[in-house]
Amino acid sequence: MQLMIYSKALFSTWIYYSPDRLLFDAGEGISSYMGNKIFAIKRIFLTHGHADHIAGLWGIINSRNNAMGDREKRLEIYFPKGSNAIREYSNFIKKVNSELKYELEFFPIGVGERILVKDNGNTKRFVVTFQVRHTLSEPAFGYNIIEERRKLRKEFLCLPKEKIIALMNKMGRDHLTYTYEKKILTISGDTMALSPEVVEGTDFLLHECTFLSKKDRKGEIHASLEEVLELIEKTRVKNAVLYHISSRYESVVDKIIRKAGSQLSDVSLDYVYPGKIWVR
Repeated sequence: MQLMIYSKALFSTWIYYSPDRLLFDAGEGISSYMGNKIFAIKRIFLTHGHADHIAGLWGIINSRNNAMGDREKRLEIYFPKGSNAIREYSNFIKKVNSELKYELEFFPIGVGERILVKDNGNTKRFVVTFQVRHTLSEPAFGYNIIEERRKLRKEFLCLPKEKIIALMNKMGRDHLTYTYEKKILTISGDTMALSPEVVEGTDFLLHECTFLSKKDRKGEIHASLEEVLELIEKTRVKNAVLYHISSRYESVVDKIIRKAGSQLSDVSLDYVYPGKIWVR
């Protein structure tokens, strides 16, 4: 399992990325759904301070302190700098949980910051922030997970495998290879359709899609299906999952999105049904 997602617009949203034990947002009820899996979480990245994205934070922190599991694991929580809602909520949580058995840290972060989430000597992964267009009263971020990878330099591509290994042992991998960065996952958070440059090159796009029709939207704070489909086509994303869908569409969401997906060429399009767990 790579991803576990729950999302019902207005009520609760959270996304768990298991390879690096990262949680994006912490909507109400997450502790009940994840159970003892909450002990696996190492870092939480909050997109913004609205209740449906942070209300479950207190439950996670309290449950990790009292339930059966490793109660000494450090927990790091990252949030957009300038979010008064998250700042006040974090102060409250720390006040009512003054005797935690583990280390808890809150980190305000800015646009473009990179947080190292994996470095095992062979693989490096970072979470990188980007600003999104949501409400004026609350700063909001999306997140890219970026992996540092290596490629063989052009001049060595024609060599047999045995020769490459011998040269690498003699001269080191830096002589034969170079590093580059690859977006492996893009998470939009609550926003209008993301800008193409933020998404381009990603392996997997998770994009909010509150409205299945532009006509149902009042104000420009959430994305519509038409806009997200246009973004997918423009950036040539191969894998996309739509989430944060309004419950008003529960009876028609499958038909509408399946039809939309059939009109896209070479794209795997899926969605998180409002109020149901999506796993992949």
